[in-house]
Amino acid sequence: MPPTIFPTGVTIYDPDRAHNCFVSYDGRNGHAYLIDMNGNEVKIWPYNAMPAEILDPALTGGERGHAILQGERHSFHNETLIELDWDENVVWQWGEKAPDGAVKQSHDFARLANGNTLVLSRLPRIVPEISDREISDQAFYEVTPDGDIAWQWLSADHIDEFGFTPKQRELMLSNRMRPRRTGHLALNNMSPLGPNKCFDEGDQRFHPDNIMTCSRDGNFVAIIAKSTGEVVWQMGPDYPGAYDFSKKSFVGEFPRPVDSVAGQHDAHIIPKGLPGAGNVLIYDNQGSAGFPPVYLELFQGSRVIEVDPTTKEIVWQYDGLASGAQCWTFMSFHMSNARRLPNGNTLICEGDYGRLVQVTPDGDIVWEYVNPNFVSEIEPGFTGKPNAFTSIFMADRNWIYRAQPVPYDWVPADTPHSEMPVIPPQNRSYRVTGN
Repeated sequence: MPPTIFPTGVTIYDPDRAHNCFVSYDGRNGHAYLIDMNGNEVKIWPYNAMPAEILDPALTGGERGHAILQGERHSFHNETLIELDWDENVVWQWGEKAPDGAVKQSHDFARLANGNTLVLSRLPRIVPEISDREISDQAFYEVTPDGDIAWQWLSADHIDEFGFTPKQRELMLSNRMRPRRTGHLALNNMSPLGPNKCFDEGDQRFHPDNIMTCSRDGNFVAIIAKSTGEVVWQMGPDYPGAYDFSKKSFVGEFPRPVDSVAGQHDAHIIPKGLPGAGNVLIYDNQGSAGFPPVYLELFQGSRVIEVDPTTKEIVWQYDGLASGAQCWTFMSFHMSNARRLPNGNTLICEGDYGRLVQVTPDGDIVWEYVNPNFVSEIEPGFTGKPNAFTSIFMADRNWIYRAQPVPYDWVPADTPHSEMPVIPPQNRSYRVTGN
């Protein structure tokens, strides 16, 4: 049985090997946090967020410390999306002009260079080609500073473009197209590609304005063409099946085929200027998802994979084994993300356990933080007796949906930060003695 008491805050920190920065994350207690490398909470916003992210000053006219958060504490039913300056003044918000009268933003947003904002939202509607019942469709809106919708994309209009077989489509319609608070297919990111090597080499599918998304329920990653709305690149929902079941782990020589992706989050192109630029970085939860679903017991752990988008091969990955532990020691069946850092390290959010780690390319953990902010309230929408699934929503939890590395110069210059090493005790020799 796992321990019931464990350390929180920063438990490992090597300033010489880590990329030093602030980190922002969303708490499940209605607050968003900005911490330094020693875990000091240098800024707390009394707002929910999904995610909590600081904007690049290049997108705010040079002003530092702007954040986009949710206007209310209901993560899937919020009425507004708001932008706050460092002093927490609302400088922009959207929701009243949304098609359903409320923004219902979840999982992602993106501020664009033209000043508009991409918003991932839910739109309840009837789509006769899919069902005679109302579904919770998912929408990408590009919203102007004045709140007008300059462009939109609705996922249900493209259901036949995602590569489902007739049997998979049947399962999807019968089991997954019912109203869901997260939206059908559970799309969980909406990332503009930005400048990238594939487009530079002439591949129009990777136009910088195009958008990468992924479906937790459908087990696919896709690129949406901004100009046409069509799916122009895709990985999944079916995979070659190169997984070695005899080893029950994600080991192997690289590059190699993507053997499975299940319930994944935060698929995005690594930006120019960072190691691995142009490759796709994915938090592969290996959660129970797909049509039919892939179950947790099959893989025993999560992983982060870096994929060459041209060959669709894995060129790097991180799992529990990479840090000298068992595969099951790194696991988050939902939420979570990963971001490449300037020194080649990767910041990873293991969301189910509120754990953030920074790992080297070789898998060494050079920074670790465990969210100390727990909440025990029952998640809205879960009623009746707890079962194996719903019980996780009712226990004390410190979940983090997504974490963001924040450069020091993205916030006001006088914002304090600390960089003191943290050396963990050796497990074999660590003892707590009584009186």
